[in-house]
Amino acid sequence: MKRHLFLLAALAVFSPLPSMAQGGDAAYCAKLGELVTKYIGKQINGQNRPDSESLVAMDRCDHGDTAAGIPILEKKLKSGGFTLPPR
Repeated sequence: MKRHLFLLAALAVFSPLPSMAQGGDAAYCAKLGELVTKYIGKQINGQNRPDSESLVAMDRCDHGDTAAGIPILEKKLKSGGFTLPPR
């Protein structure tokens, strides 16, 4: 029983480290996606919609591939004349 508690405690201590870094990138990517949708997106039926390239980038971020999604969204915002939010 003590061994199981030790293993659970060890997992609790060491597991968050990679996910915290990923969580930061995921949050940043989500913020970029919101900005692209709001400011770069096109009006369709009264709502802003991102273009297909932005949708693919946001989907990559949603599935954990932030390394592929972030550069695309950053490029969209920069080319639109926007300053990127802090990371």
